[in-house]
Amino acid sequence: MNAGDAVWGGLILAGAAVETYALRTARQEDTLSAATRRWFRVHTKAGAFVFVGGWVAFSVWWIRHIVG
Repeated sequence: MNAGDAVWGGLILAGAAVETYALRTARQEDTLSAATRRWFRVHTKAGAFVFVGGWVAFSVWWIRHIVG
């Protein structure tokens, strides 16, 4: 294990803790899903288009980065 592993692990654990708190306190507006909908304004056609395009681009990059 190196320092990068510890940093990534800490970030993942912190995110999981915040998400768990939001779900357990019934504060659905504080979940990662709700925040993502707000940030990308997916309720609009343009926002949904940007989100889907970004997600597809990220997915392609991630697969090439890990496998390639």
